[in-house]
Amino acid sequence: NSIKETMPELPNEKKIRLMEVYKLSQYDSSLLAADKDLANFFEEVTKESNSPKLSANWIMGEFLAELNKENLSIVESKVSAKQLGVLIRRIEDSTISGKIAKEVFEIMWDTGGDPETIVAENGLKQITDSGEIEALVDQVIADNPEEAEQFRDGNPKVGGWFVGQVMQASKGKANPGAVNALLKKKLG
Repeated sequence: NSIKETMPELPNEKKIRLMEVYKLSQYDSSLLAADKDLANFFEEVTKESNSPKLSANWIMGEFLAELNKENLSIVESKVSAKQLGVLIRRIEDSTISGKIAKEVFEIMWDTGGDPETIVAENGLKQITDSGEIEALVDQVIADNPEEAEQFRDGNPKVGGWFVGQVMQASKGKANPGAVNALLKKKLG
């Protein structure tokens, strides 16, 4: 073993490796590489999530905000890297929306619970079934004929309002992209 092999990775080497291996920006890589524990946590999360960019965003956003709020170090975190990785994977595969993931994360932080269990027990799965979304869209259009007319007359603001109504009717669980596409198709 050479001395080089046994020496810990220096922050600058780590930064370069994070940029190359995970295709992260220089900014993200610098922030993560500045703290050995943070960089290790990121790599553990990414192993689970298969999404380096989203993992970095979550770690530097929600995750660090919670740690700072409670003045905890990474090793004292109430959410494990594996748990956070699973949560991010569920955003990636559209099981839950980014908005709902924030709710799930709060519950994970408070209870130490498993993300899959929290999503299942609280019925938070995103609705991607187009039949179910279509029924909600039809209902909202039927309940709001004046707004539907305004939309057809080319008022784009009403489109956002409709999306909001459908999201409300689905308790935030309808896939917003699918809602938009169906509204355009039905009101086009």
